[in-house]
Amino acid sequence: MTCPDRRTVIAGGLALFAMPAAAQTPDAPRVRRLSPALDRMIAPGTEPEVIATGIRWAEGPVWVPKGGYLLFSDPPANLIRRWQRGRGAVPFLNPSGAAGTDPKLVREAGSNGLALDAGGGLLIANSGGRSIDRFDLVTRKRTVLADRYDGKRFNSCNDLHVGRDGSIWFTDPPYGFADGDASPLKEQSVNGVYRRFPDGRVVLIEGGLTRPNGIALSPDERRLYVSVSDEQMPRIMVYDLDAAGKPGGGRVLLDARAMKAKGGAGLPDGMKVARDGTLVCSVPGGMMLMTPAAEPLGLIESGAAIANCAFGENGRALYMTANDRVLRLALRPGWQG
Repeated sequence: MTCPDRRTVIAGGLALFAMPAAAQTPDAPRVRRLSPALDRMIAPGTEPEVIATGIRWAEGPVWVPKGGYLLFSDPPANLIRRWQRGRGAVPFLNPSGAAGTDPKLVREAGSNGLALDAGGGLLIANSGGRSIDRFDLVTRKRTVLADRYDGKRFNSCNDLHVGRDGSIWFTDPPYGFADGDASPLKEQSVNGVYRRFPDGRVVLIEGGLTRPNGIALSPDERRLYVSVSDEQMPRIMVYDLDAAGKPGGGRVLLDARAMKAKGGAGLPDGMKVARDGTLVCSVPGGMMLMTPAAEPLGLIESGAAIANCAFGENGRALYMTANDRVLRLALRPGWQG
């Protein structure tokens, strides 16, 4: 990690706009406009709607175009739910992660991050099962794609991104363990960022982060973004990738310490990158939209942590998992996320 550059300073300045968490209204999520450039994506006056409630901890949303529905995880409940307009949220997969785990050892037995592969299969970051799985949405057959690196079991796979070549980039912090890094279940010496190639090979991309969490690639796949949910040093890292996808040294894109110190709920967590390169990132205080140069465009606030997000409806909506709720924000027609 290098010293914060100009982009870090710009993004860190967003904390000046953030309200203390206690001043926000949990029942009234809203969009805070930080730049006129936000208007090309979100029409002025548009606010998020609450589409699902009563969730223990909402995570990992993914939109399924074939069927027109949203899937999202509830890791502590070991459940994936499905939401459709007019039908609400209903259980879809139970258990979503591992069954029969010891609660004294495993804090989150369920799934966390979700994604779709090129064939329409559901990819699952299985926190409790400590693996990356594929779930066939038609046959409901589940296959473990990766559960070890260098012969040792993963910690608790957290989030994932699918590259154009079918590679699965994923993070493996110890959040699923009741005792974190001190867990007797922990086999890996690092909390890693990994890449699983289509042929099944798994390589360690980054082993020097304390709490890697959200992960995404830029549209041209020349940049890798990783959120770090470290209480002492919350940040979003960026890595330049060469033609083979090998990263160079990472640097801080966004230093979130000031946002956290100001009382923003949550930490850097899940993220998505739009087709034009706009980043939608969980930060202390909500979900931030920013340019690839870390210039803030807007902040979506809900009065609580917003853990993750997904584009849906062919780019016409942004779905967000926000603590015990799920939010939907309409995007401008014609703007493709």
